[in-house]
Amino acid sequence: MVSAGKSSMNVCKLLVSSVHSVTIYCVSLCFSFSLFPHKSREFPGCGNIVTFAQFLFIAVEGFIFETNFGRKRPAIPIRYYLIMVAMFFTVSVVNNYALNLNIAMPLHMIFRSGSLIASMVLGIIILKKRYSASKYTSIALVSVGIFICTLMSAKQVASKSSLGEEDGFHVFMWWLLGITALTFALLMSARMGIFQETIYKQFGKHSKEALFYNHALPLPGFLLLAPDIYAHAVLFSQSEPFQVPGIGLTLPIMWFYLVMNVITQYVCIRGVFILTTECTSLTVTLVVTLRKFVSLIFSILYFKNPFTAWHWLGTLFVFMGTLMYTEVWNSLGPLVARQRKEAKKE
Repeated sequence: MVSAGKSSMNVCKLLVSSVHSVTIYCVSLCFSFSLFPHKSREFPGCGNIVTFAQFLFIAVEGFIFETNFGRKRPAIPIRYYLIMVAMFFTVSVVNNYALNLNIAMPLHMIFRSGSLIASMVLGIIILKKRYSASKYTSIALVSVGIFICTLMSAKQVASKSSLGEEDGFHVFMWWLLGITALTFALLMSARMGIFQETIYKQFGKHSKEALFYNHALPLPGFLLLAPDIYAHAVLFSQSEPFQVPGIGLTLPIMWFYLVMNVITQYVCIRGVFILTTECTSLTVTLVVTLRKFVSLIFSILYFKNPFTAWHWLGTLFVFMGTLMYTEVWNSLGPLVARQRKEAKKE
């Protein structure tokens, strides 16, 4: 009974963390996924300035409130953060740059939906982990469900677009390069999650500190992207004027969307870093994948795309896989039995 109680408590904590994180992501993505990308189609290749703005905002906030203007020493040695930063910066830039290589957003999401499988495989290889059959089944269900939904959405987008008169072979080679970039980023992201899990076990949980150093240390790397960032800053300044509701301030609309994106992404990324200190890398990947699924469903509703039977099937797979992973059925059994015993005693 004690072990069952502990198991139930662990599941409850996992569920609370997951629901909290997914809720944060839903609110964040209402802005960052629907508003900014919808307008940024007019400015292809603006991923670098978006990434730079996000990193700069989080670094400044952390420098003030976490490190107390640099006076607080880090609990985890800087050399570990440098390794983490190299992975984090590479994944962010490669994922953004892949969109410039004839990779459509739905296909981008399809590839990233494979993060669960990548995390599990690397966990088995590197950490020598072994999972129960239910865990393997749940991960497969979630991955297949998200793959079905994104694939159906990709077909809808593809049917409305055309390549025009571009050379087919040239387009295909750039697309192939984009697929290679996404594969590399997928594996690197999974490896980074495992590295974080190992570091937190060794030095303790320091989510806010990790959030700061993972965004402050890569800032010099953006000097390599300075010309592109400056060019898009000029383009953003030339976008149509927009009056901020309730404030009356008028500014270029792309700057407004960038500010909203930065703020909501800060909330989203902070939730990820808090979760990495509380759960295993596979659980974190599951929650992040669910966030991607929510963003996909939101995009379907926002852009008024058809929600077909395939989408419903994918949704069913995702929820079944999530419930199986969290072992809700196993934890509810002892709780129901306990309540029945208490009811009989009364």
